[in-house]
Amino acid sequence: MIPTIDFNVDGLIHGFWSLTVDGLAYGSIYALVAVGYTLVYGVLRLINFAHSEIFMLGMFGQYVVLQLLGFGPDGNTYSQGIVLTVIYLALAMAFGMLVSGGAAVGLERAAYRPLRKRGAKPLIFLITAIGMSFVIQEFVHYVLPKFGADLGGSNAQNPIRLVDQKEQFTLFGASVTNLTLVIIGAALVLALATDVLINRTKFGRGIRAVAQDADTATLMGVSKEKVIMQTFLVGGLLAGAAAMLYTLRIPQGIVFSGGFILGIKAFSAAVLGGIGNLRGALLGGLLLGVAENYGQMLFGTQWRDVIAFVVLVLVLMIRPTGILGESLGKARA
Repeated sequence: MIPTIDFNVDGLIHGFWSLTVDGLAYGSIYALVAVGYTLVYGVLRLINFAHSEIFMLGMFGQYVVLQLLGFGPDGNTYSQGIVLTVIYLALAMAFGMLVSGGAAVGLERAAYRPLRKRGAKPLIFLITAIGMSFVIQEFVHYVLPKFGADLGGSNAQNPIRLVDQKEQFTLFGASVTNLTLVIIGAALVLALATDVLINRTKFGRGIRAVAQDADTATLMGVSKEKVIMQTFLVGGLLAGAAAMLYTLRIPQGIVFSGGFILGIKAFSAAVLGGIGNLRGALLGGLLLGVAENYGQMLFGTQWRDVIAFVVLVLVLMIRPTGILGESLGKARA
């Protein structure tokens, strides 16, 4: 059956600000995951398609911790006070970041480092990245349940509702909830902190040096392998943080294939803003989140994913390097 197109212009006009606020929340999550894509591409010129599964592992890691902390998957919101809830969520986010960060470093060591040592061509890296994406998915889907872990299955995990949504204020008639503020605020803080880390610290200078000219950076005393490992680690940590924000927004979204579409959208956001550009990843994520929200209201919810990729294609037809278009290796010192 071919989906219909609604052209709901009135809905777009009347719901403009609500769609914008909701789109910024989704876009903030895309932006955090997009930073991981753009960091790895800037250093290795590698599209790490397995990064979406690093995000997925972070979701499952947090799910386990939340269950251990008493958040029950019964559809009811945990209600033991704000302080304890914040502490528990922080612990779950920290563990999810550790899982994602550790998985990202392990992925680099197991899959990509042997290829670099053998001087593999870029196409081999790309095929390996796609292959590892499916390997990690199926590992969670089939292997972990064999060891008694209640993580697999064809359906999403029973939702753990972490926080009740409560309206804090309105913006031009649009309701702004506590969850929206937390998601957008946390994502912006983390993205800007990463930008400062890359552009204003010794650690960041090493990354930019390797991105610009790895051989010269090595001659100047920069450890290329160490920088690559740290780049994967930073990207993984951000993916883990994004996993918590996503779980807050969509409690029922924890599934072994849950990172796939979101990962593709995050990659599209990175390309939209300018692949290899940290600020471009942030801008691209926010724009993509808002654009797909507008599109689903205008054309129908069944077109939501299509809209995101149509926007990407249209922008690249006009500006092939993305909106900002500056690579990590050419960023200012």
